[in-house]
Amino acid sequence: MRTSSDGVKRLVSAPMTEVAPQPAFAETGDVIDGFADAGRRIALTTAQGALRLELIEGVSYRLTRPVSHHHGHLTEVLRADWDVAEAPLVQVTLTTTFPGRVRAWGVHLATTDRLFAASGSLCIVCYDARRSSSTFGAVNEFLLGGRNQGMVVIPPGVYHGWKNVGDDEASIISMPSQLYDYDAPDRWELTWDSPEAQRIIPYQWA
Repeated sequence: MRTSSDGVKRLVSAPMTEVAPQPAFAETGDVIDGFADAGRRIALTTAQGALRLELIEGVSYRLTRPVSHHHGHLTEVLRADWDVAEAPLVQVTLTTTFPGRVRAWGVHLATTDRLFAASGSLCIVCYDARRSSSTFGAVNEFLLGGRNQGMVVIPPGVYHGWKNVGDDEASIISMPSQLYDYDAPDRWELTWDSPEAQRIIPYQWA
């Protein structure tokens, strides 16, 4: 505010001063405390929506595309013309898991397993224990469930299991390539919290 010679007060703008551009944080990480110890968070999917995974040899997956209509929702679980349907479909089993529970590790010698995450929030994990495999020792992790339904195909010799990481009961539909033999089942288990499992499988259930 300035008073002129005629006694009238007038608002006068201050002279403009140039402000030096500030460097972006991306260019000066050293000014952010702890930045040198931080790691870049990579998206779990690509821009096309595919899971960002280097798949274990023989393991495959297929995400579903739920269809919504006025009556509810429809999801195709398996079709004969899908690549995940190459193994015979001989049996369908529905398994539920309570919140926080871990069901691992199972492995088959001759059976291909197909696991469809139908509801809840599930972390499905595979470990390649086949010494002759090109991906021996690799681990794959799939986060699937009611909001992200999908199927994981697991070949013989690959340990697999899952944890219900949600607050509600979760369900998996299993479609193995061989009938369950009640007298001599092709199912072998390595208890997930046993010393043997922790020594062999490099994965910790959070």
